[in-house]
Amino acid sequence: MPTATDTALLDQYKTRIVAALESDNLDPIEDLFRDQLSVADMAHLLESIPSRLRDVLWGYIDEDLQGEVLANLHEDIQQGILKRMSPEEFVETTQDVDADDLADLLQQMPVKSSSQALLLMPHDSRRKVEGLLAFPEDTAGGLMNTDMISVRADVTIETVLRYLRKKQLPTPFDVIWVVDRESRYLGSLAVSKLLQSKPEQIVESVMADTPQAIPATADEEEVAQIFERYDLVSAPVVDESGLLIGRITVDDVVDVIIETADHNMMSMAGLDEEDDPFAPVVRSSRDRAVWLGINMATAFIAAAVMSRFEASIAQIVALAVLSPVVASMGGIAGSQTLTLMIRGMATGHITRANLSWMIMRELGVGLINGSLWALVIGSITVIWYGELSLAMVIASAILVNICIAVLSGTLLPFFLKSVDVDPALSGSVILTTLTDVFGFLTFLGLATIFLL
Repeated sequence: MPTATDTALLDQYKTRIVAALESDNLDPIEDLFRDQLSVADMAHLLESIPSRLRDVLWGYIDEDLQGEVLANLHEDIQQGILKRMSPEEFVETTQDVDADDLADLLQQMPVKSSSQALLLMPHDSRRKVEGLLAFPEDTAGGLMNTDMISVRADVTIETVLRYLRKKQLPTPFDVIWVVDRESRYLGSLAVSKLLQSKPEQIVESVMADTPQAIPATADEEEVAQIFERYDLVSAPVVDESGLLIGRITVDDVVDVIIETADHNMMSMAGLDEEDDPFAPVVRSSRDRAVWLGINMATAFIAAAVMSRFEASIAQIVALAVLSPVVASMGGIAGSQTLTLMIRGMATGHITRANLSWMIMRELGVGLINGSLWALVIGSITVIWYGELSLAMVIASAILVNICIAVLSGTLLPFFLKSVDVDPALSGSVILTTLTDVFGFLTFLGLATIFLL
């Protein structure tokens, strides 16, 4: 049976597959996919080759495993494979896929194809999937799985054990959810506690009132915070009436945490976390061109500010040389604060409730670092140009720009959030523009006033 593959061995497999695809000798691929690879490893290898070769590799995956492999792929690659699948092929391929993964896959298909596929599914599967599709995919309802075990609080342990022997148990299975006669969530019964209890004991007497249920409408990032805060392995999901409708397991939450981290990192460069690194060149160029255009526009804003001081720069050439130093120092200081704020907001540690503390803290950091580097850069300017007045101007500009930068980095994420704009996506480009504009304005403005 295939087991988890270490990174070095997986790299060797990748090398063998690339060599086989380039030489048209595909026998090594067949051997590899038949005996040695887990579903997760197959998905990883599919994501590691150009899109034009994925169809070749896909053909070597056992048909019984294709559904699970498909569920493990990134959305961008899922879409490419699903586009070429008929609704009938989709239903046959995904018959063993969990309902929550099935719902996610359907949302990656063209609308017409997904509707047809839904109609072709067995009644029980269709009912589960339709229930999940009723919730946005980035909520607890979209994350949850309806495969779970629940029992009433007024039955005995012996009854529960007898019930479990007849049921197909979900994976993972570590806890039983306890409900009342109307299926309202009451608490949980750990499997370990179940096995240690006496057969005649009533479930209500041995159950725990934790974990607290998660509302189906809760945002997925809030779900991740709850799992992290309380060290949960699984958690119940309830509707607005408190009825138990599903459960979320830690593997789903790990995916959310990874996706959020990827999103925050990729958004800084205007990229999507689901972008395929092996997508066609033209498509990738088109996707990136928009962000480059936005950066061009912001660069011209900074250039326009500099153009207002052309006369000053013409008289003192050193201003043109030193202006980027002021802008760069502000940009770095602001980016540090912005990254800290976005991370803190994502984990729930920074909110409007403690924003005033963060403002004072970051201003303190800005004043200390601003003063330190103003002194250093001022000293370098004196040594380089031999002009004390120029050194004092740039030192003042450095201090002011760093303080403005950290203040902007603190407040900007909250402002963007208030207008429904993702701070991770737009924060860096807006902050860079602000620090460039204020840096040039402060330095060149002070130089015009005091040096000319």
